[in-house]
Amino acid sequence: MSDEPRIYTVASYKGGVGKTTLASELAYVLGAVLVDLDWDRGNATRAWGYRTEVRSNAPMLDAIEAGRTPHPFKGVRKADLVPCHEDFVETQPAPDVMASLLERWAKEWGRDLVVDTHPGGSPSTLGAMAAAHRILVPAPFGEKEHEALEGMVQQLADYPLMVIPSRVPPVPPARDIERLRRITEAAGVPVGPPISHYVWLPRRTRRMAVSAPPVTKQGRGFADEIAAVAQAVAA
Repeated sequence: MSDEPRIYTVASYKGGVGKTTLASELAYVLGAVLVDLDWDRGNATRAWGYRTEVRSNAPMLDAIEAGRTPHPFKGVRKADLVPCHEDFVETQPAPDVMASLLERWAKEWGRDLVVDTHPGGSPSTLGAMAAAHRILVPAPFGEKEHEALEGMVQQLADYPLMVIPSRVPPVPPARDIERLRRITEAAGVPVGPPISHYVWLPRRTRRMAVSAPPVTKQGRGFADEIAAVAQAVAA
């Protein structure tokens, strides 16, 4: 296996699929830098505890404009973070530039990256996918969710995708399992370990990773599933 840093991009054409939680937890478990390219306020930056409204600068945007590499913020029981900013929606680089930046940052830091992205096909998301060694696509069961997934894997069939079934109910409907199988097999996309549905997870307000020790009894199942995903993507 190469010693070069690797880039893992978490992306989806649909919002509300568990993308940010997966990216944040995966970055912590892998010891990677979490690079947030999602400018909306429900992003990894805000969940981490970074508040753009009380800051006088925008570290990632300033670094890109100055042509330098940003310095990740140190996380305590959570991943180190390069925060996003609301103005990124207007200042994001073109896809090829974004891909080159991420590759350069990973090399200069000497660390793997986990990149969280804005839902859809924005330029920065396309760049993060172009730079990725693996693209993780969270995929809840449901009609709209499967429609979005099918469109994404068809358009990006030559990218290194891995579908991660997410918010999986205790007894998944057979029709949903079958449709997911058809979608992924038709596109030749592997399916990684699933993430179950946890009713407490969206209401959680603690800023540290669920996977950070000591893991609570409530969080043990989720932490084990994230560990399985980490093992699969890093293989």
